[in-house]
Amino acid sequence: MRRSVRDAIVGFTVIGGIIGCSSAALWLRGVHLGLSHWTLTARFNDAAGLAERSPVTYRGILVGSVRSILVTSESVVAELEINKADLRLPLPVTATVGSASLLGGSARVALVSSGTPLPPDAPLPQSPGCQPTRQLCSGGTVVGQEVPSLFTVTATMQELLALVQDERVIPNVAASLEQIEATTKSFELLTVRLQDELVKAAPVIRNLELATAHLNNIVASLDNPQTLRELQQTVANAAELTAKIDAVGSDVAQLTGDPEFMKGVRNLTIGLGELFGEIYPVQTAQ
Repeated sequence: MRRSVRDAIVGFTVIGGIIGCSSAALWLRGVHLGLSHWTLTARFNDAAGLAERSPVTYRGILVGSVRSILVTSESVVAELEINKADLRLPLPVTATVGSASLLGGSARVALVSSGTPLPPDAPLPQSPGCQPTRQLCSGGTVVGQEVPSLFTVTATMQELLALVQDERVIPNVAASLEQIEATTKSFELLTVRLQDELVKAAPVIRNLELATAHLNNIVASLDNPQTLRELQQTVANAAELTAKIDAVGSDVAQLTGDPEFMKGVRNLTIGLGELFGEIYPVQTAQ
């Protein structure tokens, strides 16, 4: 009898240990027995090493796990089990799959909601009143995205290098640099020519500066009242002299117009000529 009790105790202890270990393992994987849960579907172009029982998080908190994965020719369809019955996610919601770090690690799914926060009394995802146009409901589908990893970054760099090689970007850049250098040399030559032209034009510029200075002096003199009075007096004297010359000219014209006067002048001239001829006969003969 004592042996049977002892064996029963040992058996129950072993069974309890197995149940405890199994429960702990399921808890660590995101499976919570006896709790209400709901499911949703996520479609990925690249699952990035996602597997069943991979954790599902929201804002860094574990909220569920991957129940199953279906690989098709178009995408990878993952069924996610959410063990938070009161998790209300406003639309739009995306599921990001990736490693725990850039260098790799276990894959996980992170739910990201970018919609307007729901009110506290919003219906639960499993509720019949859940509005699929405003929030994520049980059985809904979300679009999956892939976060950058070391593999994706390396692949992207390889694509960029291939593109550079195909498009011959480096030779084009070299040609552009040669064109820039040629343009710079042309600009330097133009600058030298402009300097030579400025040197040639320097005397003309100096003459213009002197002429401008003289003109400024003349203008300044004209602005002097004394100079203006002297100019006015000079103009008046010139006008008076012109009037006198006009008067003498009119008198001379009147005298030369008289025939008797002109005849007397001619006789006087002839007589003076004969007189000089008689006085200086030798000089005249020579």
